[in-house]
Amino acid sequence: MSNNPTLLDIDSSKLTIVRAEADALKTIPPPETWVFGQSGSTDHMLVIEHDPVTGWSAPEIKPYSPLMLDPASSVFHYATAVFEGMKAFRGPDGKPMLFRPEMNMDRFEKSAERIALPSFNKDALLALIKQLVMVDERWIPSRTGYSMYIRPVYIGTRPTVGVQASTHGMIFVIMSPTGPYFPTGFKPISLMARHDYVRAWPGGTGEYKLALNYAPTFKPQQEAASKGYQQILWLLGDERRVTEVGQMNFFVVLRRTDGDIDLITPALDGTILPGVTRDCILSLGQTHVPDASSPASLSTSARPIPRLHTQERQFTISDIVSWLEQGVLLEAFGAGTAAIICPVSKIGWEGKDLILPEYEEGVGPVSKALWERIVEIQEGRRE
Repeated sequence: MSNNPTLLDIDSSKLTIVRAEADALKTIPPPETWVFGQSGSTDHMLVIEHDPVTGWSAPEIKPYSPLMLDPASSVFHYATAVFEGMKAFRGPDGKPMLFRPEMNMDRFEKSAERIALPSFNKDALLALIKQLVMVDERWIPSRTGYSMYIRPVYIGTRPTVGVQASTHGMIFVIMSPTGPYFPTGFKPISLMARHDYVRAWPGGTGEYKLALNYAPTFKPQQEAASKGYQQILWLLGDERRVTEVGQMNFFVVLRRTDGDIDLITPALDGTILPGVTRDCILSLGQTHVPDASSPASLSTSARPIPRLHTQERQFTISDIVSWLEQGVLLEAFGAGTAAIICPVSKIGWEGKDLILPEYEEGVGPVSKALWERIVEIQEGRRE
């Protein structure tokens, strides 16, 4: 909600929709060709602008088009930009559905507040995003693993180069079709552990989804790729504490002496992004029971899963080395909107590779069970 009651807040009832002409609608490419983030945009976009004198403009859904911005806009000079990543799926009833969108809106609001962008009504914004999804719902296929990716963005547009908070802003939402992250089956990724580059630090902005957190990761990513690794395992401090993997939350699966399993991820200490998928994984782990007949169970008759003990706590790269030496590290994976679950095969550290257990399907049983359940929930086949 706006902090100034005299300014107009976002009002979804004032939405205007200008639809693209029929002959201007894009041809939807075959779903099997869709690649996350590389399959173009849908036909329409949502735009809302904030003015410090009048407040938020009437929202508009219009044909996808370039933005008109002053070259002095704050976003170009001081990185005043936040964004979110969401997905729309086709439910069993044929209607579009979103996966935990309120969590995205909460994080979007907190991220915007962190860089002092004008406040907004997050409930009204979510209602508008749902309207945009309905306008372009033809892009959502009725195929498991396929969805429409939704990218809300909020930028500072104050048209001066003074070093201060942006009083002007623009929220726009664009969408693109996306297919399974691993269309032909899981392919574990290799990581390069780095402590010389730091993704986030205490007191910084790691827990917010700010554009400025991402650009500094590109060079280390290129360096890792040149050495044969696909992602970075970000370490922090003299103790080489594990934080995230690439742009994903990181999990390890450990065998306990009592036969149960520990499912561990770094705690939210201000350096970790509070991922929506991360939260879902922890919830599923907490409610899981081994008995496959229970609706809360992640087990199947062919794949029993022992009791899971979820933990949010710090651990280091030395812990990973020790767990491998003891033979208790069963699986490691990244978790995020794009891949849901991304298994890890090896970690490059101090000149050698730490090799993780291999599985015939490319993914361990716990990771596979979590991925299957999340997909079922996303597509409305399970609560």
